[in-house]
Amino acid sequence: MIADDIASELDKLGVTDLAPGRASLALKLARALDEIDDGDSPTSQAVVADKLDTIMAKLRAIAPPAGEEDKVDDLTARRAQRRGA
Repeated sequence: MIADDIASELDKLGVTDLAPGRASLALKLARALDEIDDGDSPTSQAVVADKLDTIMAKLRAIAPPAGEEDKVDDLTARRAQRRGA
């Protein structure tokens, strides 16, 4: 389901608190895509998908950098390594 994938990506990006309105809109658009039947107009699917893509691009752009460790994380890792040795 598209909505589950979008919810998972929003969690990974950590942008729900930064832009709650956009995150909510992204989930709503994803649910709408899930509900559109294949027999419905492909144009409506394309419009909703395009809007979802635009919102997600904006959310990705404001997402904080992932995976950057600070000095405290580095010291904690070294301490754990020394204790384990």
